[in-house]
Amino acid sequence: MSGITLLDGSIGQELVRRKGDRATPLWSTSVMMDAPDLVGELHRDYFAAGATVATTNTYAVHRSRLERIGLEDQLAPLLDTALSQATEARADYPTARIAGALGPLLASYRPDLEPDPEVASEAFREIAGLMAPHVDIFLAETVSSVQEALGVLKGVCGQGKPVWIAFSVLDEDGTRLRSGEPVSEVLPLLRDFDVAACLINCSRPEAIAPALEILKQADIPFGAFANGFEGIAEAFLEDAPTVEALSRRTDLGPAAYADYAMTWVEMGATIVGGCCEVGPDHIAELARRLRAAGHTLI
Repeated sequence: MSGITLLDGSIGQELVRRKGDRATPLWSTSVMMDAPDLVGELHRDYFAAGATVATTNTYAVHRSRLERIGLEDQLAPLLDTALSQATEARADYPTARIAGALGPLLASYRPDLEPDPEVASEAFREIAGLMAPHVDIFLAETVSSVQEALGVLKGVCGQGKPVWIAFSVLDEDGTRLRSGEPVSEVLPLLRDFDVAACLINCSRPEAIAPALEILKQADIPFGAFANGFEGIAEAFLEDAPTVEALSRRTDLGPAAYADYAMTWVEMGATIVGGCCEVGPDHIAELARRLRAAGHTLI
């Protein structure tokens, strides 16, 4: 059996649910501004469930998103809040790691926005520089095109921390990124930038295995953390949407999700966890299943 890194589950979506207020385009950033302690509580719940990595609540903390509402000067304070909450939560779990989350610069699942790689790299470089002293890993999430990947990798690689990059694929065809490009087209970037691990995230669990078959060719650690959405609704692809446009599946409880994740492990995945709508109960069940199968959580 092997050592498995068990990521946490949903951060942003779970925070919105716990706060109970109507969602805004700033998503979990709004929650953190109003109730920062909820972030630390969630990290602790995931650690208690068995997660060995805390993903910071920084997915949507971008100057480009904050400037829409005149809060671009709050970039550094918001990053500091998220990093502090994760660090404090880890105090009782000294072997756990912190992954600095880096979400899409403009919007999730929107490769059509085509962020310029040079502009994007500067934005990501600023954030990575602020996070580097406080995280163990940079985790770029929900990357939907080769161009998006180039921008984030140019910005965060070379900052002294391992870089993990997670791609989002079409729900109906896991061999293609949300841009429609073949997943195989990211393989040269993984080599060129010396990426430490490659993953698939924020896609339906049914789409994960075909994507992993391709990522395995990179010959670096790989894995996945799927979402629990019914699908990405057209309404969510409009400008400044809220998560109210997305619906949660009712057939993806902890046992069902663990069934999927265990198949990824059987394929050779050594990093698994959950994304939107996958909560602490899912991670607890996955931790139980992994240990029962003889794996060690690292």
